[in-house]
Amino acid sequence: MLSKRERIIAIVAVAAVGFLVLNKFLIGPIADRVNQLETRKQQLLVELNEAQNLFQRRRLLEKEWKMVLADGLQNEVEAESKIARAIDGWSREAMLTLSSVKPDRAASDKGLAEITFVVAGTGTLEAVAQFLWRVETAPLPIKVKDMQLGSSNESGQSMSVQLRLSAVCLGTQQKPSEKKQPQEKPQETNNEEQV
Repeated sequence: MLSKRERIIAIVAVAAVGFLVLNKFLIGPIADRVNQLETRKQQLLVELNEAQNLFQRRRLLEKEWKMVLADGLQNEVEAESKIARAIDGWSREAMLTLSSVKPDRAASDKGLAEITFVVAGTGTLEAVAQFLWRVETAPLPIKVKDMQLGSSNESGQSMSVQLRLSAVCLGTQQKPSEKKQPQEKPQETNNEEQV
């Protein structure tokens, strides 16, 4: 027969072994599973947040796209004319003297057409900066693709700038027979002419 002290030691030893077995086979796996579920929950919350942001961004961009379409960039001819007038207005506001504005349409069968404008002009550094600011903040779908800037003196009072501006509009869907024909290049317009 075991003494009272031996019984207490045996009970504590059995309880300790039981706790270790319980921890290894039940509590540990459950804790690991809870951690996995918590990690997965955080991943799903991040994905949900990204999806909600995507839908919100889509709604905003859809509104902007409808405004662009309502603004008259529904076909290449309207877009070219409107952007050429805008370029002329921006240059007058910035006091930049344009020597040429040359549009060039790129054919596309994906629904959108790209019109590239090669713009050359002279003015002060401030005039060039104001013109670029007006292009970049315009509500029209236009951006600066390439820029060359030169100066005839160190003070920046006489700067020459050449820009390639890119604009997009809804393109006309071409039939397969029309795609094979080369597209005519628009004539260069001078600053003196009304664009």
